[in-house]
Amino acid sequence: MARGSLTISSRNYSSWSLRGWLLCKLAGLDFDTVALPIDDAAARAELLLLSPSFLTPCLTYEDVKVWDTLAIAEFLNEILPQAGLLPADRAERSLCRSICGEMHSGFANLRAALPMNLKARHPGFKVWAGAQSDVDRITLIWRERLAASAGPFLFGELTMADAMYAPVCTRFATYDVALDAACAGYRDRILALPWMREWTKAALLEPDEVEELDVEF
Repeated sequence: MARGSLTISSRNYSSWSLRGWLLCKLAGLDFDTVALPIDDAAARAELLLLSPSFLTPCLTYEDVKVWDTLAIAEFLNEILPQAGLLPADRAERSLCRSICGEMHSGFANLRAALPMNLKARHPGFKVWAGAQSDVDRITLIWRERLAASAGPFLFGELTMADAMYAPVCTRFATYDVALDAACAGYRDRILALPWMREWTKAALLEPDEVEELDVEF
């Protein structure tokens, strides 16, 4: 099989880059990672949520370029269906796509109020009402799926849904978000994945910083 290439921005700040990278790992794709510098204008605009569209991560595979995270997930499922990025059952596949789409297009208050920052820790952080409603919806999804699947992940085995929600797990850890036992357990299982540990280790070594995302709360 051909080798792919995934272009990402910051490992520390970019939730979309983490999603794309984790999807490639879950799919078992053989790929190289190319990181854009923080001073790249387009990458910086995306990190600050100032870009009208998001072009990273971008997967290149056999002369095909795919740059939307959901599109990357579907593309990987096409070329590597045996990886199980989507559940085998049709109803479960539909539900998986739905909650992935909800993460992809929603939760704007959470993104703005709790930006991804793996280097930071804010114990006792106050989550205000706008972001709390997003937290409540996400944890409801988690509880329902964990109860239905019996865990340990949202659809039992790891799927694209877990990759889509993985950056939320980092946010909940960074901002000390209070969670019930089931959701806290899920957060911890995601953060303990070898791929997540690999990503986090690299993120902590990044020298670049974005002041707007390093605010002292």
